[in-house]
Amino acid sequence: MAMRDYAADKEALKNFFVDFCQNDDEGHKVFKYADQITRVAHREQTAFLVELDDLHEANEELAEAVLRNTRRYTNMVSDVVYDMLPEYKHREVVAKDSLDVYIEHRIMLEARNHRIPGEMRDPRNRYPPELIRRFEVYFKDLSSSKSVPIREVKAEHIGKLVTVRGIVTRCTDVKPLMVVATYSCSACGAETYQPVRGLQFTPPAVCTADDCRLNKASGQLHLQTRGSRFQKFQELKIQEHSDQVPVGHIPRQLSVYCRGEITRRAQPGDHVAVSGIFLPLLSAGFKQMMAGLLSDTYLEAHSVHCINQSEEGELAEALTEEELSELADEDLYSRMARSLAPEIYGHEDVKKALLLLLVGGVDKYATKRHEDPRQHQHLPDGRPGVAKSQLLGYIDRLAPRSQYTTGRGSSGVGLTAAVMKDPFTGEMMLEGGALVLADQGVCCIDEFDKMAEADRTAIHEVMEQQTISIAKAGIMTCLNARVSILAAANPAYGRYNPKRTIEQNIQLPAALLSRFDLLWLIQDKPNREKDLELAKHIAYVHQHSSQPPTAVAALPMRLVRRYIALTKRKQPAVPRALADYIVSSYVELRREARNARDVTFTSARNLLAILRLSTALARLRLSDVVEKEDVSEAIRLVDMSKQSLTHVDDTNVQRGISATDRIFAVVRDLAGSSKTVKVADVIERCVDKGFKPDQVDACIEEYENLNVWQVNQVRTKITFM
Repeated sequence: MAMRDYAADKEALKNFFVDFCQNDDEGHKVFKYADQITRVAHREQTAFLVELDDLHEANEELAEAVLRNTRRYTNMVSDVVYDMLPEYKHREVVAKDSLDVYIEHRIMLEARNHRIPGEMRDPRNRYPPELIRRFEVYFKDLSSSKSVPIREVKAEHIGKLVTVRGIVTRCTDVKPLMVVATYSCSACGAETYQPVRGLQFTPPAVCTADDCRLNKASGQLHLQTRGSRFQKFQELKIQEHSDQVPVGHIPRQLSVYCRGEITRRAQPGDHVAVSGIFLPLLSAGFKQMMAGLLSDTYLEAHSVHCINQSEEGELAEALTEEELSELADEDLYSRMARSLAPEIYGHEDVKKALLLLLVGGVDKYATKRHEDPRQHQHLPDGRPGVAKSQLLGYIDRLAPRSQYTTGRGSSGVGLTAAVMKDPFTGEMMLEGGALVLADQGVCCIDEFDKMAEADRTAIHEVMEQQTISIAKAGIMTCLNARVSILAAANPAYGRYNPKRTIEQNIQLPAALLSRFDLLWLIQDKPNREKDLELAKHIAYVHQHSSQPPTAVAALPMRLVRRYIALTKRKQPAVPRALADYIVSSYVELRREARNARDVTFTSARNLLAILRLSTALARLRLSDVVEKEDVSEAIRLVDMSKQSLTHVDDTNVQRGISATDRIFAVVRDLAGSSKTVKVADVIERCVDKGFKPDQVDACIEEYENLNVWQVNQVRTKITFM
């Protein structure tokens, strides 16, 4: 690549700033960059933004040169704008900060001592341009440029303008960064100015002014903060999106350095598009010795833009006629539900609930003060081998914003936020966990029952208030976690016991289970016809790597994702006419819960769940109003989820805890962690508690048939499965 002429490029940039104009909405010509220079000259604007689309329209070669060597042209544009400021300055600007007063005072002293205005004692001590200029130059990338995946940003991009997309995992506080250091000599009083162009610098040891040099005084230099210039500085850590991470790889991270007006643009958990210059981080002193030939890299940000996933990439494009014809189905709701994980057989109602979880409900029906911000929470439960993890994995791949974790593979800190040490300031800061990173998305937690109790309590506030309150290491804050939680759990001992309550089966507290909108028990009942269909389905999928042909073809994942992004733009409202119907339906649910044994928790949270499901169904129809059919379907889903828990194996469970359940609790306590107990000890303990030996024998035989435990041949020892 040939080196371009510096003077010619400066002249071209100056002509571009002067001549470029656009028509506004009223048809008047607007000189965009001339107006910017005027506002900069009057101290009304700090950031001078150059859009490369405009430069590409005026001078294509120069725009390409800026993309290839952005750091060089940043300094060039700064010089051009500084030279043009006097021409566009129409009035005097009153000094707005102490640095202006400091510089004017020094110029006045120099003029008084030498009688030549503005002359300095030593040419080397003239004011550097970084001290005088009060504006910052930023480039906006071409609209036609595609974002580069973080793991694809390599050495070939050094010095170039790069646009990356990711999620903010860490965000430091905004601190002042020194741009120009001003020193005064203790011997001669002369001042020395040192521009700082990196994150580290070495102060000069002695004064280099003429007086000290000729007199060999070698006076010491003292930093003058009043005459130094500082700039706002903030570091971001962004991580690539989960859909960009290859299987088996660790997500890549990239450091982003924000200065000046680019700071305070993002928070942990935000999805951002960052444009900046990819540069190596040059260390000094001992750090350089330790690094050797290796060097860290960072992105010097020129723009930080928070994005919604619906605005990103292909999701922002309008649906084509071919895609609209595919979606033109009378029963789009059922077809889209069947399109979720089509290789998994059955579970239609569970898939419908997962579809509504992806769409999300609207809780704008109440005033802001009483607004309920919660998203959908679902808990599929069932014995091992019923494809719960496969459903979670598919939802994780389908949802634009998602995080996948397991009960044993995550801690309370990993779910909420971790306290980290800032490498620059040494202060403590927060790094968002899975729930923060999945903000406005879905967090899939597999093996939910295996999570430690101390870690599980971190989810309570998220499911209720959609926030995470942090009080660690002197940091007290509240992070957004507007996330839908999709959790999967296995029953204790691998089999759901219909004679025990749901919290005893899953071993989860009632306070946590009541926060889930829907609780599904995915059963595996032996049935010859269904088993035959399931076996044929699995064999076909294994042979052809696709779902079997059906009467209605499943929609592709890309189309489902784009349609869901389209539905999120709707904000349906619940009309007043439906209020009585919703209230009466909820009262009926409460009545049924009183008259029958309710293994779930029917409370006001169920009413809010019905409203969320109803608005999600209205969104799915791209409607602005919730209809009665939406409420009826939401109530049906709530009823089906309750029936999946109550009618297990068609067993009529009577109200209260039976003697068999109490005897089982005694056996479990006696067995403890060893999982074995003698039958004689069980009978002795149960007789002491008022049970008869016949009741003990019946309990042992019943739970033996349920494969909860095994009894040896001589019927003397019980061993839990």
